Amino acid sequence: MFRILVINPGSTSTKISVFDGDKEICEASLSHEMETINSFERIVDQVDFRSDIVLEDLKQAGIELSSLHAVVGRGGLVNPITSGTYRVNDQMIADLNTNENGEHASNLGAILARKIADPLGIPSFIVDPVVVDEMEDVARLSGHPLLPRLSILHALNQKAVGRRYAKEQGKNYQDLHLIIAHLGGGISVAAHKKGRMVDTNNALSGDGPFSPERAGGVPSYALAKLCFEGDCSENEVERMLVGKGGYVSYLGTNDGRVVSKMVEEGNKEAALVQDALAYQVSKEIGANAAVLCGEVDAIILTGGLAYNKDITDYIAEHVSFIAPVTLYPGENEMEALNEGGQRVLRGEEDAKEYTSY
Repeated sequence: MFRILVINPGSTSTKISVFDGDKEICEASLSHEMETINSFERIVDQVDFRSDIVLEDLKQAGIELSSLHAVVGRGGLVNPITSGTYRVNDQMIADLNTNENGEHASNLGAILARKIADPLGIPSFIVDPVVVDEMEDVARLSGHPLLPRLSILHALNQKAVGRRYAKEQGKNYQDLHLIIAHLGGGISVAAHKKGRMVDTNNALSGDGPFSPERAGGVPSYALAKLCFEGDCSENEVERMLVGKGGYVSYLGTNDGRVVSKMVEEGNKEAALVQDALAYQVSKEIGANAAVLCGEVDAIILTGGLAYNKDITDYIAEHVSFIAPVTLYPGENEMEALNEGGQRVLRGEEDAKEYTSY
């Protein structure tokens, strides 16, 4: 049995878990004061601060560092890569330190994992970061060469629930055709074709369904006119699309639970907006069915909004003619990161080597 430390850095917290095999034996969410976080010029400058806190918490929990076999960090904004478990190497650290692909707290995952693992002489890994790119070439064209479609999605959870479904069915994930919709603060819907996500929307800042705080695909010509003829600054337009879009723009909240309560209390606008979100997800699932030529083994709904029965029932009613609908509510990131490391340590798959462009 292998013991793995999993590290998942967020903007104001660092989540850690220790697993013995598939069993979680220790977990903590270490909160950081915003004043302390803001004292660092760059996110990567927080490495020593966060690693000290992680090590102290492990000590308090009675976890001997010498008992660890590997450390797995949440994957950050590295260069686009195929799915898998990657060994943290010098090139990955260099790319994350330069913020070449963007600055995000998840960039600390690999750096923290290596900082803790190297002195112990054990490997450090990342698993399925958001930049996993397995799209087919035909899916990359948007309609204009200056605006290619990008693969940015909840790859970690998408892959994890795909493998979970396959295992429960006694099948191999690499043999299945699945459509998986992650319903959270962002929404990603992907076509999984024999183990590869061959098409997806850009769940961060691109196309697809709107979400609790993202606008998703909007009328392009109207957006262009707003940029050049409206009174909005560049930052305001960006915030309108990411952060203040979706539920926030219509209802003033990004909390799906609040919206659900509004619906229960008879708020007709909230009911319409919630239905519209489910409607757009259903359309996206239908589009992905075409990607798979209608050969779909299952449709899987996951993420925080998958706890909302009104949303999942609406989607199921509209897409169950395509394939059976399965629910895996929530986002089990820590378990998924551990599973990626365990597969490598058990020899079930090889760790991949990260390379830059």
